[in-house]
Amino acid sequence: MWCVAVAVGSFRRYATYRVATAAGVFTNTVFGFIIAYTYLALWAERPHLGGYDQAQALTYAWTGQALLAASALMAGGGLDELQERIRTGDVVVDLYRPADLQLWWLSAELGRAGLQLIGRGVVPLAVGALCFPLALPGNAATWGFFLLSVLLGVVVSFALRYLVALAAFWLLDGSGLALIAGLAAMFLSGMLLPLRVFPGGLGEVVQLLPWAAVLQVPADVLLGARSGGGLVRGLLFQAGWGVALLALGRVVQSAATRKVVVHGG
Repeated sequence: MWCVAVAVGSFRRYATYRVATAAGVFTNTVFGFIIAYTYLALWAERPHLGGYDQAQALTYAWTGQALLAASALMAGGGLDELQERIRTGDVVVDLYRPADLQLWWLSAELGRAGLQLIGRGVVPLAVGALCFPLALPGNAATWGFFLLSVLLGVVVSFALRYLVALAAFWLLDGSGLALIAGLAAMFLSGMLLPLRVFPGGLGEVVQLLPWAAVLQVPADVLLGARSGGGLVRGLLFQAGWGVALLALGRVVQSAATRKVVVHGG
């Protein structure tokens, strides 16, 4: 199927940027240490904050670094290219392809995310495990559910960023919106602090938003904070947001492509 070929091609494309991948591994590892020591200080003052013990908090910190590039938690990812193609009008070529625009870019994003998970995810998490007492699971089933949760999180992240990219059809230059979306993703995904530590009603609300499906849910699956019914509900939560946002993306895409035709594209 062509979508598999697109995903494989995207994986190979990003695999050629070896220096950039190495630089990303170094950056993620350095920030992992910074955040880990910050968490050590915070959890020393507030033990069991958010229901996590210190080892779980450290694991959460390093999991965030492991998923930073794969899930595009700072926005962008491969969809910066789509936004630029919309701005320049080159997207018209994409629309003439015998392939659905959304599925094409989703396939490319999955290939990119797979490479980033291997290239920039494994090493930082391994370094964290060597230097800190992490609460990593010892059974293969938990790791399997974690990878499934990561996959669903990548789909949700893609769907959110795809909507931002499509906004360029109306804004022409969507860099400002992309910046705002990136800041929202950092805060609302739990990248800065676990969403479980947010106070009162705010904590309850942010855990219902789609960004929680990108990092908070996968991290909780890895930590064993979600098991049994909680695990199923977490995966369904991710899948539900993924389907809803992809459907919304198709609606916006349809409206955008009609706009292109009206403008003579």
